[in-house]
Amino acid sequence: MKIGVGADPFGLELKDAVKQHVQTLGHVCVDVGGTTDEARPYYEVAHELAGKVGSGECDRGILVCGTGMGMAIIANKHPNIYAAVCEDPSTATNARSINNANVLSMGGMVTASYKAKEIVDAFLTTEFKKGWDEEIQAFLDRSMIDIQRIESEEFKD
Repeated sequence: MKIGVGADPFGLELKDAVKQHVQTLGHVCVDVGGTTDEARPYYEVAHELAGKVGSGECDRGILVCGTGMGMAIIANKHPNIYAAVCEDPSTATNARSINNANVLSMGGMVTASYKAKEIVDAFLTTEFKKGWDEEIQAFLDRSMIDIQRIESEEFKD
């Protein structure tokens, strides 16, 4: 997969550890910044990464700021972006299997690198509807159709 990664100054160290881990897993990383030489505000990074995931340039995205909240808020303003703040592998698994999240957001001030790698593993290996019985899978399919309808009707440009 092609995974976009990005961070603000509070998430740089964790982003670099996550990026290295993702590459070790065999995925291609598209780094939208920031860097130690070029600090970027969370909202610019989240906006750029969400655009890349939304356009299909990246399959999924990983954002890191201080808490993960700001990045997720901005990313979720884009159509077809489902960003989830995850603080453990269980929430990452559920974000993917239930909500079809395509952007993971984490907090560099609150997440240790070893835990972030576990979260990323869950996020990258879990597919939408994984682990649910047929009735729940049918509900999840319908929910995504309804969500896309709501987005197109209510959140026009």
